[in-house]
Amino acid sequence: MQSIVFDKMEYGAETAAATGPQTIHADLCVYGATSAGIAAAVQARRMGLNVVIADFGRHLGGLTAGGLGETDIGNKAAIGGIAREFYQAVGKHYGSTEPDGTAWKFEPGVAKRIFEDWLQTAQVPVYFNQSLEKAEMREGKLLCLVMRDGSRFSASAFIDATYEGDLMAQAGVSYHVGREANSVYRETLNGVHYGHPNHNFKAWVDPYVIPGKPDSGLLPGVTDAPVLHQGQGDKSVQAYNFRICLTNMPGNRIPFPEPPGYDPETFTLLARYIRAGVWDAMRLHCKMPNGKTDLNNYGAVSTDYIGGSDNWPEGDTLTRKRLFREHLHYNLGMLYFLSHDERVPEPIRREVGEWGLPADEYADSGLWTPQLYVREARRMVSEVVMTEHHCRGYAVVDDPVGLAAYRMDSHNCRRLVIDGRCVNEGNVEVPPGSPYPISYRAIVPRGEECVNLLVPVCLSASHIAFGSIRMEPVFMILGQSAATAAALALEAGCAVQEVDYRQLRTKLLESDQVLAY
Repeated sequence: MQSIVFDKMEYGAETAAATGPQTIHADLCVYGATSAGIAAAVQARRMGLNVVIADFGRHLGGLTAGGLGETDIGNKAAIGGIAREFYQAVGKHYGSTEPDGTAWKFEPGVAKRIFEDWLQTAQVPVYFNQSLEKAEMREGKLLCLVMRDGSRFSASAFIDATYEGDLMAQAGVSYHVGREANSVYRETLNGVHYGHPNHNFKAWVDPYVIPGKPDSGLLPGVTDAPVLHQGQGDKSVQAYNFRICLTNMPGNRIPFPEPPGYDPETFTLLARYIRAGVWDAMRLHCKMPNGKTDLNNYGAVSTDYIGGSDNWPEGDTLTRKRLFREHLHYNLGMLYFLSHDERVPEPIRREVGEWGLPADEYADSGLWTPQLYVREARRMVSEVVMTEHHCRGYAVVDDPVGLAAYRMDSHNCRRLVIDGRCVNEGNVEVPPGSPYPISYRAIVPRGEECVNLLVPVCLSASHIAFGSIRMEPVFMILGQSAATAAALALEAGCAVQEVDYRQLRTKLLESDQVLAY
């Protein structure tokens, strides 16, 4: 049976290439081995392009193969193309009885094997441990990616499929980090947001180390950030966590270990919340096949590392390594705390202690997912910015490359003190009217900035619209559409901004993409 190895639980785990720096040439270079990057590479191969994928770390499949087995759907009818092919492949693995052969819940290892098979069949090489040092540009055209180890990836077209928009930023493309004020795009749900009940405190919890004494300092996890008014913009991003795969099967369960540097006082806030009568930190614990689960954040104090993710989007490698470790120690530490600490009522300790890490998942990363749930990072600012108006159907684009259907969903961004008690701020959960189209112009930069780059993940969207679009099926849809457009641009010898949309639409429909609801 596999054992937990903390040294393997690291962000990226960069290692020098055994052969030294490499020089790689391709028609299309995809940076980021996420689900979007894989869908893009597969589509590009189907259209006859020579394709390579380069990735900072060593994990294939992003969140889809990183613990997010409870697919965020919105409306299944909006999902077509390679994205639906993936869920049909999942269905085939599990023997789905659905009429279309799909399945929407799956184990991380199953997703990874599907992606590996796809790339092997398509003959797409993946180069791991490729940390982007700089992007070489000439007159608005991206020529080459230069990696920290000296490797060079040159191509005629590029796709940034990272969750952070690292290539986009290196290429000098305009972007935004944080929450815009409502006034920027005349929205109603952007910026600072109070009042949504689902993931806020349902009982009064004192935020101070010594209850009632502000001069004793704040508990870990609580900040003295300014309150700010409703709808005001700031630099906060919605909280990250890990989508944690657990099991209660005795033959496969590894008990939660005590993480390095574990400090039980980190979880005093959670202990107080439980003592106040609320036990919901593991309520969003969704069953997967073969006795496994996908654990996500739920409630006021759970797996979301509220206030601890803001420096990730533009952080350098050392910063992200530190933040990855902090998120890991918080998430794993919470599970250890709930199953061991005597401040936790014995029935809860017993309940949590029935679960553990599956011995048959993430063997190469210490039995813990190597993929942090980066819910939001940089977002491109291009000719079209997707906003709340598009989500609600008040504005409709005329150049769709896919549909989104999930609710406008922002996790909390900050945990504050208001009138002597803890208050979470930033949670929004508002459904769109129906599936709505995403503009082609939202996945390409402005023409004067870069003519051969497409950005299907960190696309041009406001904070609140991105909260609806940012789902793995949609990223696969947009990755496929981006690759289709790249192939057409190369065939026509034009900038990606100049692709004939009518031709693009025809090709997308031929590839079973869904462009209208």
